[in-house]
Amino acid sequence: MRAEEVKRLIEIGLPGSIVQVNGDDGVHFEAVIIADAFDGKGMLAQHRLVYATLGDRMHAEIHALSMRTYTPAEWEKVRETTVQ
Repeated sequence: MRAEEVKRLIEIGLPGSIVQVNGDDGVHFEAVIIADAFDGKGMLAQHRLVYATLGDRMHAEIHALSMRTYTPAEWEKVRETTVQ
């Protein structure tokens, strides 16, 4: 599986999300996902939402997915602290 396909699947499953996925070996990926759907949810619930977008691929085609999830407000705070 390619990183672009993982990105596409997450974006379809979380409409309006902003997604960046890296991974060159086809089975290990790193992702940053910003989505309104994460608002009011803890990190575990956010990660479950992402896993749900990938379905059975998480057990078959994707060996590992490291992710950082943010609401748009959280992402803005991260950007503010890294720009300064």
